[in-house]
Amino acid sequence: MSNRPLKVVPTFTTLRRLILAVFTSSLASSHFCIRLAQAQTLAYCQLPVEVRQEKANLLQASLKGNQDAQNRYEALLSEQAGELQQCRSHTWPPTQAIWLRLYPCDIQPGFLDQVLDRIVNRGYNQVYIDTFSDGQVLLPASDNPTVWPAVVRVPGAENTDLLAQAIQKAHERGLKAYAWMFLMNFGYSYSQRPDRQSVLAQNGKRKTSQDVIADGSQVFVDPYNLQAKRDYHQLVQQVIQRHPDGVLFDYVRYPGQSGSDGVATNVKDLWIYSDAAKQALLQRALNDKGRELLQRFLTQGYISVGDIEAVDQLYPQQQEPLWQGRVVPPLPPPTEPLPTPVQEQPLLQWQLWQLSVAHALQGILDFLAVATLPVQQQGIPAGAIFFPEGNAAVGQGGYDSRLQPWDRFPSTIEWHPMSYATCGDTSCIVAEVQRVLKYAPAGTQVSPVLAGVWGQAVDNRPSLEAQMQAIHQAAPQIQSVSHFAFSWQEPQLANQRKFCQLQYVHRLQESDHIP
Repeated sequence: MSNRPLKVVPTFTTLRRLILAVFTSSLASSHFCIRLAQAQTLAYCQLPVEVRQEKANLLQASLKGNQDAQNRYEALLSEQAGELQQCRSHTWPPTQAIWLRLYPCDIQPGFLDQVLDRIVNRGYNQVYIDTFSDGQVLLPASDNPTVWPAVVRVPGAENTDLLAQAIQKAHERGLKAYAWMFLMNFGYSYSQRPDRQSVLAQNGKRKTSQDVIADGSQVFVDPYNLQAKRDYHQLVQQVIQRHPDGVLFDYVRYPGQSGSDGVATNVKDLWIYSDAAKQALLQRALNDKGRELLQRFLTQGYISVGDIEAVDQLYPQQQEPLWQGRVVPPLPPPTEPLPTPVQEQPLLQWQLWQLSVAHALQGILDFLAVATLPVQQQGIPAGAIFFPEGNAAVGQGGYDSRLQPWDRFPSTIEWHPMSYATCGDTSCIVAEVQRVLKYAPAGTQVSPVLAGVWGQAVDNRPSLEAQMQAIHQAAPQIQSVSHFAFSWQEPQLANQRKFCQLQYVHRLQESDHIP
């Protein structure tokens, strides 16, 4: 697509006056003009350049101590908050959100205001604030009882609560503010704790996620580990004390890998070999035969005919090996012989594989339930972010190694599919959204996450306008869309915020949310 300039829209105040004037002359004429104005000028609720500049000037003047400018700035924020709410109430999508990462530099006067003002300028009415990622948490250093270090570790700023400030300033502008948190990816700092080594997820090759992901920053934990649940529960409790409008959970999955390692075809490919997960799996056996076969399957990666014969000799009093979910084939008629171990081996091995995959999936679902419970108890929405293809079966009995069971997520939480497919047009993006809608139970809020920028195609991705128009046409029931990310739309400002000059700034390396 060719680069097209963004359409300039009049101020909401001017539009209201226009509508009022037309209404007083003719009701029928006003209905026509309202529809025309909405269609031509309020497609995305964006503010015109002159209004943006006026707000920026008032902010700068207020930062220099101009009280009159401060008063006018605050009045303008309040006015635009109401106008934004009014515009989004009759503009699709009603909820248009953006993903935002904050940095230590944002503690400086005016930085956070500038960022949130620019978000409002582009017509967004929700912001998803990066609260826990890469092993760091957006809590004040002096009030951080979690096992993770604070994002802001600047001398003199120990009491600065950047998350609370961001939520408050978002509300002042009519923005809802969600906390965006990694779930099973606890980060590098966690992996360096000697007292947390048993918490890390491990596959059957005795590897952790640090061994298979190149940069080593992604550290996945065993969702069956009680210590992991305790650590994360404490984190969520601290976050919801800042009163976000909702909480979104990311990395609701196991590590993603490339090439042939991206497909799990053997039990040793699964991240179920740390002590807690392995013991929980063995407890799914319902008799001694079942437990012994399962133990051999985990150790070897398969079971042989000899294993079946050996287990039969160990526990001759038990007819069949049993485990949760196993459907035992009916016995043949008395006149026919019982199946031999040779005949039983393929089915038993397949059933053990399916049990192991189901166990891995259940761990994710259980951990997500632990995370969402305190959020929902506060009466605010919880949501999960996922890849539409993350739950895919591959080939004969293989699965995407991430094992992301989003089709089993509860309908009581928001579903946020990262619809990032690239094919040069919108067709593959729409297909991902439609796949999610196919599996979503009735009443589920599906909120696609789109990657890109306004007004131009980037990296073989159509503009955000083109993507949203295609989704609206194909799935008009969608009521919420988000854009990844603010740093894509404002790269210059993002770099300034990442690398500003403070007395001391811990330089964050922003991990790419795009696979």
